[in-house]
Amino acid sequence: MQGWRAVHIASDVLEVTVLPDKGADIYALTDIASGIDPLFKTPWGLQPPGAPPRPGSSGLAFLENYEGGWQELFPNTNDAANYRGIALPFHGEVATLPWSWSIAAGDPGETAVRFTVECRLTPFRLERIMRLRHGERRLVLDERVTNLSGTTTQFTWGHHCVLGPPLVGQGAELRVPCRTIVTGADAWEDTARLVSAQRSRWPIARCLDGAVTDLSQVPGPEAGSHDDVFLTDLIGGWAELVNPAVGLGFRLDWDRSVFPWVISWQPFGGARAMPLRGCYGLGIEPWTCEGNLEAALSHGDAVSLPGHGRLETTVSATITPG
Repeated sequence: MQGWRAVHIASDVLEVTVLPDKGADIYALTDIASGIDPLFKTPWGLQPPGAPPRPGSSGLAFLENYEGGWQELFPNTNDAANYRGIALPFHGEVATLPWSWSIAAGDPGETAVRFTVECRLTPFRLERIMRLRHGERRLVLDERVTNLSGTTTQFTWGHHCVLGPPLVGQGAELRVPCRTIVTGADAWEDTARLVSAQRSRWPIARCLDGAVTDLSQVPGPEAGSHDDVFLTDLIGGWAELVNPAVGLGFRLDWDRSVFPWVISWQPFGGARAMPLRGCYGLGIEPWTCEGNLEAALSHGDAVSLPGHGRLETTVSATITPG
């Protein structure tokens, strides 16, 4: 795809496309019956390897050829961080590294592929086995983090899963079993609609114009807004977007003891600054914390893994009735 190697994993009802040399990005997750892929695609599309960085990416490798879809953020999330004298990049290492892949042993009724990457700045290995069981519209990610060193080491981790049209559109509903809405101290740009540094009770958030808005209701691009929303105090580890007009939904499930936050990137027609100009989509992103590794260490939210220790968890994505 545009010069990138692609691994296609298919069942009788779902087809998944992964780009192993580009962070093992999950580029597409297509429902075969409807032909709909719920994952977001940027207006400028996937660029070939070695293409010039997108204008405005400002040296942030994650943004230099961001095409949408679903990425792993590890061992840092959000802003660049300094950890034990090492500069960890924006959204971590693994989304811009090549991953190895191989067919994984699985049950007779499933297709399974293993993807593996070893970090270059930190002593971690991240493994992901992607499973499609025939007859089920569900993708399962069995994941394992291994500390390859003999020293306790910390990290943050997130799934940068962003949905796009036709599933994202006016009339779609975002369902998250959370109690609290948090917004950052600073807005991405002046098209933000939400009051900064607020804590509100889901789903009602305060707007800059003095009104309130129901964040469970997705507006169309005519909203002209661009916000980051942080959702926490989860009752359950799942989130779902449903769109009755399309007749489909998309649901993520995860262990909320591992990922107690949902980051919801909301470029609703107001992404005007480069490099994200023109984006319209909705992030449903389970993270271990709301900030970067430095902030997580200061707040006690970083994940600590002892020397040669492992952490295993499962994330699944399901195409649901709308």
